[in-house]
Amino acid sequence: MDEIKTLLKEMVNKNASDIFIVAGLPFTYETEGRQVRDNSKPLMPQDTEGLIRMIYALANRSMTHFEESKNQDDDFSFAIAGIGRFRVNVFRQRGSLGAVIRVIPFSLPRPELLGIPDEVMACADFKKGLVLVTGPAGAGKSSTLACMIDKLNNTTQGHIIALEDPIEYVHRHAKSIVTQREVPTDIATYAQALRSAMREAPDVILLGEMRDQETISTAVTAAEMAQLIFSTLHTTGGANTIDRIIDAFPANQQRQIRMQLSMVLQAVISQQLVPTVDGKITPAFEIMLVNPAIRNLIREEKTHQIDSVIAAGSAMGMRTMDQSLYELVRSGRVAKEVALQYSIHHDALLKRFQTEGL
Repeated sequence: MDEIKTLLKEMVNKNASDIFIVAGLPFTYETEGRQVRDNSKPLMPQDTEGLIRMIYALANRSMTHFEESKNQDDDFSFAIAGIGRFRVNVFRQRGSLGAVIRVIPFSLPRPELLGIPDEVMACADFKKGLVLVTGPAGAGKSSTLACMIDKLNNTTQGHIIALEDPIEYVHRHAKSIVTQREVPTDIATYAQALRSAMREAPDVILLGEMRDQETISTAVTAAEMAQLIFSTLHTTGGANTIDRIIDAFPANQQRQIRMQLSMVLQAVISQQLVPTVDGKITPAFEIMLVNPAIRNLIREEKTHQIDSVIAAGSAMGMRTMDQSLYELVRSGRVAKEVALQYSIHHDALLKRFQTEGL
């Protein structure tokens, strides 16, 4: 067990974000968007199983449930005093066990170091409604939300309830009371956790992910009851996010959820991590702040027009993903070719580069 503890400590010191334990591959970790493979020989199936058993022992968790169940993967988190927290996904592949470990430092992320703009952090100032942070897996959604929760915890009095699967960042009580419940360790499902949270005098609820119709419906209802709800979706862009939520419901309920969403939605922040010219990564954000025009477009089933409202809303602090990428290129931080790869409307952004001589 000391072997894996030493290994994890080394990864924290090297600022690793993810660690890969996969048969047929040398020990590998990712840092600043780059994969680093050590010089050891590829791991064999018995090697990966041995390391994974040590991880379970370190987490004080039994492998029996995973081995005897039909589940093909297992998610959990654990902490090592003085080193850090780790989120683990154990899976089966080609008859062997593999794992990916996300490294989560004990210290909470700082928005200025992560490149999170003030317009995004201002979403913590809403008093009620629904704020969504969206983007692909590994885009930094959890870090952005942790920054917002930390801001609320240190500036306002209230009860903040975080419902996560698994818990990543640990928040200590400051001006607010912060309770964190892990799904399924502390409670079975997100929907059940959210219903329970509504009976616990919440002021702010962080819902790790809106996974299904029941969870979405409960979250929207909670937002209607003057709670401030933060959550995530694996979508790109405000319009796509709204469509995904509405499409989760049967046709005969879509009109109702569309009306509810138009009233409670406050903001959709979409983010992705983009490689920079110096070999690092930086976030690019789309910021949609819901104004009367967007509420009307949601109600009237005209979400395809939302992008133009965002593009014209810079005075409110809004920006499209392509506008964000354009600014990164103009500042010299991201190459034009890379920005085009990550763009939403490739041809329109290319034309803008050509028109402005970039």
